[in-house]
Amino acid sequence: MWTQEYNNPNDKPTFMNTLTSCVNKVVKDGYTDNFKVTKEGLLSSSTEKYFKPDQVEVINFYRFEGQSDPADNAIMYVIETNQGQKGILIDAYGPYSDEKVTAFMNEVENINKTRGNKDNNLH
Repeated sequence: MWTQEYNNPNDKPTFMNTLTSCVNKVVKDGYTDNFKVTKEGLLSSSTEKYFKPDQVEVINFYRFEGQSDPADNAIMYVIETNQGQKGILIDAYGPYSDEKVTAFMNEVENINKTRGNKDNNLH
């Protein structure tokens, strides 16, 4: 799903250099919604619907580190919901992260791990 043309096998993907270029790349790939974590759940800015952790799947995530200031660290989650919304959630990374976002995304991760184990047991 995440493909990038390379002239040289040692080249870095150019869309990964900055948060802005990465956002532009995933938006181009159809992840156009902006999500926000609230006490009601994950809020879609385009539909104003809320999603619980079991209704969310993290497709990918990217971490960005500031040159010298830990406050510049960020993480971008690429998300799809069970109702087809595709978008991103951006948070600080590390000591400046939002506790609500961290708790919500940890719950999503735990649910997806459990789902993965159930799927593996079916084979």
